[in-house]
Amino acid sequence: MANDEFLASVLELGWSSYQSVPVERWKNGECSTVDDFVAEEVPVVLMYNGVSHVVMLATPTNLEDFALGFSLTEGIIANAAELESVKVYQRSNGIEVQLKIPEARFQCLADKGRNLTGRTGCGLCGATTLKQAIKPPRSVSGDLKITAAQLTSALQNLSQHQKLNQLTGAIHAVAWVAPENGIVELREDVGRHNALDKLIGSLLKRNTDFGAGFMITTSRASYEMVQKATAVGVTILAAISAPTALAIRLAQESGLTLIGFARDNSCVIYSHSQRFAEL
Repeated sequence: MANDEFLASVLELGWSSYQSVPVERWKNGECSTVDDFVAEEVPVVLMYNGVSHVVMLATPTNLEDFALGFSLTEGIIANAAELESVKVYQRSNGIEVQLKIPEARFQCLADKGRNLTGRTGCGLCGATTLKQAIKPPRSVSGDLKITAAQLTSALQNLSQHQKLNQLTGAIHAVAWVAPENGIVELREDVGRHNALDKLIGSLLKRNTDFGAGFMITTSRASYEMVQKATAVGVTILAAISAPTALAIRLAQESGLTLIGFARDNSCVIYSHSQRFAEL
């Protein structure tokens, strides 16, 4: 159970990241009526220069981080400085995020013709052509190596940082790990790619060197996780579940070290294993 400070912090603009609902719980042959905490999904519309681009179902926290991370990893802006302003508004049926970007960037966005709804698990949010759907990943390079002990330590400490998931059991997380210091930052969301965008946005605000650490995701490593991680120069991505074949191909192409089935004292390296110091 989360503490009172956390329960107070998960409210943003009147939308809660979870709801309390009465349920009938059956255990060991006995039934009881209790209150259960369930994760919330809220429609979040991203509007660039006054025009709606995409509606995502997301956890209504850290939305400024999300807006920045999404804008960069989707190629809408080239760097954090091009996001001129972000304003978040509560609406009766969701949340509206107004973003201001340079006119030249907005025109490129308008030419793509993307204006669709993205579901929680959507990896093709707003794509209308095959070219838009699977973009070539950015090439990454770097000399960072991690040890099995560093990976295992981060994995063992992951759950204590997942406050919302402790409460609801339905939330993905992505963590940024400094090899010598452990987990530095973590973001949570009902959508794994949303959590990654939130984390990237937060790290961009700190002018983080993305080649100096690695990321861990509590989900599977699907192709959009590889695309988004490489978009900012991440060289190592570890997932507690399996990668997809497309994610592996993109990781091999980009230079990303992709690790799957990362559990206590075990993992599988699918690409560029030279960054795993034990090999």
